[in-house]
Amino acid sequence: MIDLKKFEVWFVTGSQDLYGEDTLKQVAEHSQQIVRSFNEAAQIPVQVVFKPTVKSTEEIRSVMQDANSAKNCIGIIAWMHTFSPAKMWIGGLSIMQKPLLQLHTQFNRDIPWETIDMDFMNLNQSAHGDREFGFILSRMRKNRKVVVGHWQDPEVLSQIGGWTRVTAGWADWQGARFVRFGDNMRFVAVTDGDKVEAEKQFGFSVNTYGVGDLVKVINGFSDAEVDKLTAEYEEKYAVVDPLRKGGAQYSSLRDAAKIELGIEAFLKDGNFKGYSDTFEDLHGMTQLPGIASQRLMGKGYGFAGEGDWKTAALVRAMKVMGSGLKGGNAFMEDYTYHFDPSNPLVLGSHMLEVDESLADGKAKCEIHPLGIGGKADPVRLVFNVAGGHALNASIVDMGNRFRLIVNTVEAVAPEHDLPKLPVARVLWKPYPDMKTGCAAWILAGGAHHTCYSQNLFAENMEDFADIAGIEYILIDQDTKIRELKNELRWNDAAFK
Repeated sequence: MIDLKKFEVWFVTGSQDLYGEDTLKQVAEHSQQIVRSFNEAAQIPVQVVFKPTVKSTEEIRSVMQDANSAKNCIGIIAWMHTFSPAKMWIGGLSIMQKPLLQLHTQFNRDIPWETIDMDFMNLNQSAHGDREFGFILSRMRKNRKVVVGHWQDPEVLSQIGGWTRVTAGWADWQGARFVRFGDNMRFVAVTDGDKVEAEKQFGFSVNTYGVGDLVKVINGFSDAEVDKLTAEYEEKYAVVDPLRKGGAQYSSLRDAAKIELGIEAFLKDGNFKGYSDTFEDLHGMTQLPGIASQRLMGKGYGFAGEGDWKTAALVRAMKVMGSGLKGGNAFMEDYTYHFDPSNPLVLGSHMLEVDESLADGKAKCEIHPLGIGGKADPVRLVFNVAGGHALNASIVDMGNRFRLIVNTVEAVAPEHDLPKLPVARVLWKPYPDMKTGCAAWILAGGAHHTCYSQNLFAENMEDFADIAGIEYILIDQDTKIRELKNELRWNDAAFK
């Protein structure tokens, strides 16, 4: 469902006519060699496309117009090999609509001490060509990613690759459609928000459909189609005996399978990239979608419960960003705390819907009462999540702006069995510590719903916020409450 290779990032090199044809030929050859290297680098998951060197106002404006209209172009990498007078760039940058990475590199890694002369200096002068370009971007208040270092440096390649993943997530949002089955959970504030402003800011639309529209699709599937999916469940998961064919609750597994088939068909038919539902609006459905939402997230769809469309969209974007990497990105909720002073922990989970891509080992397929929603017992996948680096991300609507909040965490392997907690679950330690991390999250207005990521990093999320033009708050090992409060105050002033 998610193929990053279909995306292109254009490599645009700046220069000018002053240097003559021989120098410009060398500039082009160097740029082509860099592009070939980028396309061979495992760290960069998209196609990097070489564009001829731009040397004038007209050429710069033309390449920006082409990038704007190119469907598969998701961003531009710009490099000033020589000196490119920045007034030439004003027109092109004024119309630029794609994310920009300024690569501050040079073709040679080392200075050739014994042979360096003025010809070499005139050709390899990114050190001051990129400063000219950087000034005009700052003067025009253009957000961009700046990566510094030699183009063969693995760290540089990783930074570029991470940025291309972020631009892919952003590109995927443009024109995306998300559906809410039913409305927001009643009286809840943080999961709601301004969908009109979100479409202006982020490029995706959110619309509500009645649950009856979905139920009609669910009820349209044949017994043979349901049988095929339940057989897939039995093959892929450790299905408990009562849910197996011939078991006392096999009909519940069939109901769950029919719900999954119906939701997936609805999403495909409507070209939706994600959805939300709510246990308060299940009219006509036999059970709250559990295994359906878990598996559909595993296929790449965004999801969040209780009508939380912002988190559903964020889950989708982060799935695109992390596509092909080890680990998953999933809907999550801070559920309960372990306040042992020697080992404080957060238990993350949800009623049912945590993405199977996080499962550490083979998931169990079980059925249990939910105790909320007033429907039949729902089928769900039960599993633990492995330890390791992770982060939680939340988008909230602050009234005059959107805020992206990220907390880096360290997940830990479960230390105890949880025989009476039949849900997917993960344990983590928030940075910088339990008390500071939780207090900082609350002061920033972070939601209880998040996207939990095992394969993205704070830098990726900061790049995403820069591209989106929204506020970014990071809670990590360096966070101090007094400094965070000041940052929030300064941001209030800046955004007003």
